[in-house]
Amino acid sequence: MLDIKWIRENPEALDAALATRGAAPLAAEVVRLDEKRRSVLQRLQEMQSRRNAASKEIGAAMGKKDTALAEKLKAEVAEIKSAMPTLEDEERSVGAALEDLLSGIPNVPLDDVPVGEDEDDNVEIRKWGEKPSWNHTPKEHYEIGEALGGMDFERAAKLSGSRFTVLSGAFARLERALGQFMIDMHTEKHGYREVSPPLLVRDAALYGTGQLPKFAEDLFKASEDRWMIPTAEVPLTNLVAGDILPAETLPLRYTALTYCFRSEAGSAGRDTRGMLRQHQFLKCEMVSITDAESSLDELERMTSAAEDVLQALGLHYRVVALSTGDMGFSARKTYDIEVWLPGQDTYREISSCSVCGDFQSRRMNARYRPKDEKATRFVHTLNGSGVAVGRALIAVVENYLNEDGSVTIPDVLVPYMGGKTKIEAGE
Repeated sequence: MLDIKWIRENPEALDAALATRGAAPLAAEVVRLDEKRRSVLQRLQEMQSRRNAASKEIGAAMGKKDTALAEKLKAEVAEIKSAMPTLEDEERSVGAALEDLLSGIPNVPLDDVPVGEDEDDNVEIRKWGEKPSWNHTPKEHYEIGEALGGMDFERAAKLSGSRFTVLSGAFARLERALGQFMIDMHTEKHGYREVSPPLLVRDAALYGTGQLPKFAEDLFKASEDRWMIPTAEVPLTNLVAGDILPAETLPLRYTALTYCFRSEAGSAGRDTRGMLRQHQFLKCEMVSITDAESSLDELERMTSAAEDVLQALGLHYRVVALSTGDMGFSARKTYDIEVWLPGQDTYREISSCSVCGDFQSRRMNARYRPKDEKATRFVHTLNGSGVAVGRALIAVVENYLNEDGSVTIPDVLVPYMGGKTKIEAGE
């Protein structure tokens, strides 16, 4: 959530930022509701002050046995008490409208974020590695997985409907190996603390990270007050909700390997074959909690940690800076890492690393206290995939396909595969 004081002082800047995201101007309505609420609050405070003063005057009048004045003051107090509930209701109503409006306003992009309408305006930053060169024809992952007997989409559909996959044998082990490899790398090499969080969260947690109320249709609701997590960003970031952290404890770095659940609303007809866009998928998540001065450096560090996974797997990729029109709701700046998929002959996102500034921490009321200062500040939050396990499996299968249809296991995964170096039919 944005700072209401900043909006008051910079209404034009807000509308300009919203325009870069393809959103309509909202500053005037925010300012109008804010001024109305503050006006009502001022009137309430004036009435409370007059009620308190009149109550004291009643005592003084009674002490002087001035019955007429006392009765007049009593009538005034009664009138104030009668009028206050209406004003209090108005304040609550206007406050709720303002809160609802603010909660739906996306974050303000940083100045160096490329301005654009969608993914076509993203800017390539760098590439790593080379595309594989073969004599045989590339295939898509689902063709390879089905031919080797390790991916079954028909049985998954019987169990759960579309956008689910049953992995078995060596493919199930490969998924597990990839996840274990990633979590080991981030904890042992990059200094993240492993967390095993709940996969069910309450409304407040999803509000804190920005999924609610605006993106409820993208989520799976499990019960009246609990939702399946769309990403471990939600529980990991909310670990500090409501806290005041000593500055010397920052940065906090968390990582988790969890299943994630997304309804994929609005993606009908997109990536319907295979594992690219699933309702349930495994992902290694990274979250950082920093002070204001360190967050941009932390974004570079986090992105590098995600890249390290792909480099260790020997997968060609590129890093792109997302345009304002393609960035997520809570982000101020985002790097996507796109891995090369030979079967599709294109790059596909496998990690997204974002810095959110104090946007989420204001919603969560998560703060830190700088050393030798009494005042607190809102922490800065970051999140990134380190990386999406299912998409890493797709990339490994497509990039390590052999001419005979088998799949070579990347060297770093061989220990996690029990020494197996290749996946062949029936394994």
